[in-house]
This record gives sequence, structure tokens and C-alpha cells, in this order.
Amino acid sequence: MVLALGYAYSAMPVVGRIKLSTDGLMEPVTFSESGGVRYLHFGTDSIQGAMRIRDPGEIYLEYNQQMMAWLLFLETKPGMRLAQLGLGTGALTKFQHRYCPAVKTTVVEFNPAVIVSARSMFFTPDDDRRLETLQADAKLFVKNKKYQDYFDAVQVDLYDAICDGPAASSLEFYKGCYDILKGPGVMTVNLFSRHKSFDLNLKNICEAFDNRVLLFPESHDCNVVAIAFKGPKLEAEWKDVSKRAKLILEKTGLPTNKWVSGISRENARQENKLSI
Repeated sequence: MVLALGYAYSAMPVVGRIKLSTDGLMEPVTFSESGGVRYLHFGTDSIQGAMRIRDPGEIYLEYNQQMMAWLLFLETKPGMRLAQLGLGTGALTKFQHRYCPAVKTTVVEFNPAVIVSARSMFFTPDDDRRLETLQADAKLFVKNKKYQDYFDAVQVDLYDAICDGPAASSLEFYKGCYDILKGPGVMTVNLFSRHKSFDLNLKNICEAFDNRVLLFPESHDCNVVAIAFKGPKLEAEWKDVSKRAKLILEKTGLPTNKWVSGISRENARQENKLSI
């Protein structure tokens, strides 16, 4: 069984492996293929991302799909900006570039070899007027005054080769994520549910976002995506959110039909109506 970004290792057969050279300070970027799926690694067996080779534009991993949950709560419109902290295989980048033409995505990735591999091995598009890729430290990026109240949505998926929880997990970091969001704004974060890092990250996210946080149910690979909100209080009937989810499914193919029921069941006091 393959565990995406997990702290357990996969036992899949490795068909091929490529190493991109780094400056010695960065983690090596390696690849493997099995069953028509190409995987990204940071020099270990831990999986950092995946792509179905016959359908490079698909978001293959379930937790990656859920990182797009901001679409449930924000209408895309010209001039909208999104920050993606951590590039991986570029699955989110490719999806947004294809299905969210009104949105400009700013990708922040520390390791230049990940940027090279996303473009050469996972077919992420080159930068253009709708895509900006920065080789930078996400912890410093969220402190940059230039980006205060700048983004409508932020996606956080920051892991290293050790996979010992998110690489950025401090209260200061999540406050920085809050600061770079506009209001209304939405952040999605990939967490490990069965790891000691989970409680610490969730505590810090809740404190930074004034407890305005929802969780997806745990996915099969032990990932849990958190959704955090900034701005006016959000209240909506779940039937209306379901209509929005159906529209996203029809336009993009994202399996949003399960999202609303999962979120409403997983979070206390949200069973009958969305109120956060």
C-alpha cells in the first residue's frame, strides 16, 4: 500500500529512479514509477506526490483534491490571487492553471530541484501571467509585508524528507498565513492525522485563525486537510454548499460530492448548518 506523504514507507516496486543534483544543502529529488503512476521522493521511500502518467492534469491523491476546498467558499473572479506554499508534483498548480483562469497562483518552493522536476517530470506549466514561481522559504514569505492582506486563498503543503510532520508548524508561521490572506479568505493545510505533529499544528492553526477551522475526515493515507477562515462570519445551509459542490464536480471532475457530508459530520456543531 502506498501512503502519500506518510511517515510509513511504501513497498511498491521501483521501476526507475532519477536524481537531480542540488547544492548539497537541499534534499535530493528522486522518482519512481509503478502501475502507471509516477511518484516524487526526497531521497527516501516516503512519497511526496504522485501523478497518473496517462492523465497528468488529474489531481491523483485524495488529500491533494481536498486542498482545493477553498472553491466551496470563494467564487473565482478576475484579479483573484492564490498562494501555494510547497510545490511537490505541481498537481494543484496544474489544476488551477487549467480550471481557474481568473486566478493568479504564486507558488513558493524552497528547493530549486523540486521546481525543475515539477516542470520536467510532472508537466507543470512554465510561469506566465497567471503563474508565478518563487524559489523562497515559505516561513519568510508569510512575513513579507508586501503580501499582507494580498491573497484570497492559501494552500499549505510543506514536508521534507523526514516527513516528521509539516516542515512549518509554529504559531508564528500560521499567523503569517493569516496575515497574507484577505478577508474573506480561506487556507487549506495538509496534516498527518496519526502523528504527534497533528495536535500541535491544529492548536496553532486554531489560535491563529480564532478557532474558525474545519476538518475533512481522515483520508485512506492518514492525511487530514484543515480549512481555516478569515473575514466575516460564514453561515450557509449545507444544501446550498452542496449545490456549489455539484457545480464544481460538473466543471472540473473533482469528487466534491463526498466533501459536504464528510465536513458536516466531522465537525462539531456543523451538522445542520455551516456556521463558522
